[in-house]
Amino acid sequence: MEELIAKDLTLGYDNSILIKDLSFTLEEGDYLCIVGENGAGKSTLMRTLLGLQKPISGTVEMPGINATEVGYLPQQTKVQRDFPASVKEVVLSGCQSRLKGRLFYSKEDKKLAMDNMVRLGIDDLANNCYRDLSGGQQQRVLLARALCATKKMLLLDEPVAGLDPKVTLEMYDIIKQLNNEGISIIMISHDILSCVRYAKHILHIGSKIYYGTTEEYLASDLGEIYVKGSEAHE
Repeated sequence: MEELIAKDLTLGYDNSILIKDLSFTLEEGDYLCIVGENGAGKSTLMRTLLGLQKPISGTVEMPGINATEVGYLPQQTKVQRDFPASVKEVVLSGCQSRLKGRLFYSKEDKKLAMDNMVRLGIDDLANNCYRDLSGGQQQRVLLARALCATKKMLLLDEPVAGLDPKVTLEMYDIIKQLNNEGISIIMISHDILSCVRYAKHILHIGSKIYYGTTEEYLASDLGEIYVKGSEAHE
């Protein structure tokens, strides 16, 4: 079943076009990595999928999914890393879309937040201040927060940026496990070797646009150039 349909998208700002005539679909339980050159429009595409930015032309549809049911893990700014709230407060804020006019979180909301903290192994940090955590712990907190908003789809923007190699592998394993549990993943990443290791589909954005299965991408001229180039820098 298709969960996301992007059709004939043209994206950009004012008179500057970054992406033209882009079409792709996301199936239920898919794992899509968006890769490509800096400044090619990957984050612009992510904002468009989230409904935060309108396309110049084209459409994005999410059959059967409400926009409030999409979990989002953005890149962190320095100010956000220094946020003076407890871990449980940050995670619980992911339930805001569930309030629907209520002023306070329900017992069900609080249970969902705790369940997701347990799920990501951070329940023992519930009363700790978010800004005192390591980078890897903060990413787990934000991922737990995103999971409070969805049971269907996660959009992740460079989720391992700035993390050390061990924590990076742990984060990738967590994301893959969530995908194995049935959550669809759309992830922007510069780590192309990990993308082709974990993802089912690759969307490459740049001077050339390519969309296909990971196997098809690896066999393509574009995939061969970028994957071999990344391997050479390992």
